[in-house]
Amino acid sequence: MGYWLQNSLGNQGQSAVTIITRALVDANDSAFQNPSKPIGPFYKDKDELKKNHPDWNIVEDSGRGYRRVVPSPKPISILEAKQINDLVNNGQTIIAGCGGGIPVVKDQNGNFAGVEAVIDKDFTAAKIAELVDADELIILTAVDQAAINFNTPNQKNIGRININDLNLYLNQGQFGKGSMEPKIRASISFAEKTGKEAIITSLDNVSQFEKNGKATIIYK
Repeated sequence: MGYWLQNSLGNQGQSAVTIITRALVDANDSAFQNPSKPIGPFYKDKDELKKNHPDWNIVEDSGRGYRRVVPSPKPISILEAKQINDLVNNGQTIIAGCGGGIPVVKDQNGNFAGVEAVIDKDFTAAKIAELVDADELIILTAVDQAAINFNTPNQKNIGRININDLNLYLNQGQFGKGSMEPKIRASISFAEKTGKEAIITSLDNVSQFEKNGKATIIYK
């Protein structure tokens, strides 16, 4: 993924640096006992899939078939945060945390080792932004802003909102678990820990949201 982004920028005459990013997770994170992140292709026959892969955790995914699920622990640190910050301070464009980064755990001897898991990319982005003291966190998605009662006649765009009010909507289950909810949770985490704003909007709208007001802006 980093190659694709770096190559595309390079073809436009812009330089960029891609960093292989290790995301530190807690080996005791409860996610390891409750795999929940769907990965890989969809399968039609659950029994055949289980027969061929008896050690996999399998779930039905959105009526489209069966998929393997793996743990999705929260990142507690980004091991390359200093290098990312140093490069940014030197005027470089950085591509980091691709795919959520590579999850690693730390053993008793202080060594790091990869673990079989997938970290949500929004949480990794929020953690990187927090650790490098970013001015703001911008999460891009398919819509200009988050909404409650999404895709119903009562849909209402959120706009600018503080984390206390946003938590009320979150507790009501207003956001899709595999789509908008992680973006909301990551934005809340960044705003809460840094006191700075997090923005959720679309790629098409990101350059003009300050003028048209079509974005969700989360603040403490």
